Amino acid sequence: MKLNSNYLNLKESYLFAEIAHRVGAYKASHPDERVISLGIGDVTLPLTDSAVAALRKAVDEQSRAETFRGYGPERGYAFLRDAVCDYYADKGVSLDAEEIFVSDGAKSDLGNMPELFGNSRVLMPDPVYPAYYDVNVMAGNEMHFAEGTVDNGFLPAPPEDGRFDIIYLCSPSNPTGAVYSAQQLKEWVDFARATDAVIFFDAAYESFVRDGNLPTSIYLVEGAKECAVEFCSFSKTAGFTGLRCGYTVVPKGIAEGKLNALWNRRQTTKFNGVPYIVQRAAQAVLTAEGRAEIGRNVGYYMQNATVIHNALQDAGITHTGGVNSPYVWMKCPAGRTSWEFFDELLTRAQVVGTPGVGFGKTGEGWFRLTAFGAHDDTLVAAERLNALCRSLS
Repeated sequence: MKLNSNYLNLKESYLFAEIAHRVGAYKASHPDERVISLGIGDVTLPLTDSAVAALRKAVDEQSRAETFRGYGPERGYAFLRDAVCDYYADKGVSLDAEEIFVSDGAKSDLGNMPELFGNSRVLMPDPVYPAYYDVNVMAGNEMHFAEGTVDNGFLPAPPEDGRFDIIYLCSPSNPTGAVYSAQQLKEWVDFARATDAVIFFDAAYESFVRDGNLPTSIYLVEGAKECAVEFCSFSKTAGFTGLRCGYTVVPKGIAEGKLNALWNRRQTTKFNGVPYIVQRAAQAVLTAEGRAEIGRNVGYYMQNATVIHNALQDAGITHTGGVNSPYVWMKCPAGRTSWEFFDELLTRAQVVGTPGVGFGKTGEGWFRLTAFGAHDDTLVAAERLNALCRSLS
């Protein structure tokens, strides 16, 4: 049997498997303890009312022969692509509906698009969302890293030299919560254009940016339509983690439209599209009423982020995020390693987070917390976190 040897180079998913093992063991030996997770990236708020109403209407349509829809367009239905264009227009970005590709989530497209580039030199930040790394191991690509550190605010700048085929950027960042300014993104866009690279811009958390001076799309930067693909998601804003829907923008200005055409060819061959009822729900999310509901969801999670941010600030712990991002990236107190702090936080405070070393070597000594939990749980967890950090300082 001839297997793809690139897949054999993948490491086991040690991070989350080990977290589950340690948490499971602790709960088994302490069944009466209230263990609260600030580590999971899933949401706790249910689907918005607009999305639910649209789903019900679409299901009813599918139950009648005269309104039934079978296979849909692989790019996505025009009604949703047009709604996405309107959403961008409100940001001041003009897009063609043919540049929009509806997907089952940003993660899928971020993982599949490297297929179009063959063997590539890839640059990604460190610390980094682990899926970026794994999909490029699968592809057999050559990987390089731009280190994010406390000195650069976990927002690495372009290297002084070197050529890459693909550059991954995420803003607001998972895991650090750091957000690039327009000028910082302009440096990346200029670098990509000068070196003939394509930027994969993960904008899954753009709705959490509350500072009007920070860009929520890379297309707000001049020249980005010539070098950047943007990946977006309804998961964290509208509760679509279970429904699965997102969209990817592939401008026709990249390689004279060749990338757009190739991605369309790939999708029409390997992807049958997102279900009609799900796309109707996504369309509802982008209406005025739906956006207002999203705003309330984001406000709820950002209230949690503020609670965590304030607890760490009060304890004198260095951290980023929690202001324009649902993620908080904290320095482990008293020189603890990521896993040492994980164990102490679990066993002494009954709170779960994610060791930073799981996101790359520069993540060692750091720790990720998320704001996607229930508000009452977050209040209790933040109080415990504050007390533990103070005791270790």
